[in-house]
Amino acid sequence: MLRNAFEPWHLILVIAVLVLLFGSKKLPDMARGLGRSLRILKSEAKALKDDRQDSAPTH
Repeated sequence: MLRNAFEPWHLILVIAVLVLLFGSKKLPDMARGLGRSLRILKSEAKALKDDRQDSAPTH
């Protein structure tokens, strides 16, 4: 049913819609903000994982 769901023209269409909605000046700022958010999320997830391993009881 969903075989070959995403083709190259889908990506082109999505990019065109984003440029039309947000303008070409705001897109780099949005991408930069998304990158920062993902780095923060990744570092927090790693810290949480490390925290759990440190507090795990050892026998």
